[in-house]
Amino acid sequence: QVQLVESGGGLVQAGGSLTLSCAISGSISSIDSMRWYRQAPGKQRVVVAVINSGGRTNYADSVKGRFTISRDNAKNTVYLQMNSLKPEDTAVYYCNALSSLRGYWGQGTQVTVSS
Repeated sequence: QVQLVESGGGLVQAGGSLTLSCAISGSISSIDSMRWYRQAPGKQRVVVAVINSGGRTNYADSVKGRFTISRDNAKNTVYLQMNSLKPEDTAVYYCNALSSLRGYWGQGTQVTVSS
């Protein structure tokens, strides 16, 4: 089992920055990759950033160049640094851990970007 707890969401003006954190506990060694997803009101949950066990990252086109996913293995934490935020980035952001057997989700953290 893996437990994920997100934090760092909030209200920010367009052009501002936020850093989300995802604290990981449990069977950490079973995790192959970590993802950040987001779900805007009335829309499907979509992946925005991925980091695998080798440290390779990938981003959705909509956030490329603005968001950075990283991890601190000593703290068992994954981060999502979000810069140049836009109103369309408003969503609930979820942390996801993927192992060979299943995926795990955090409870989500709300990010609201005002224009």
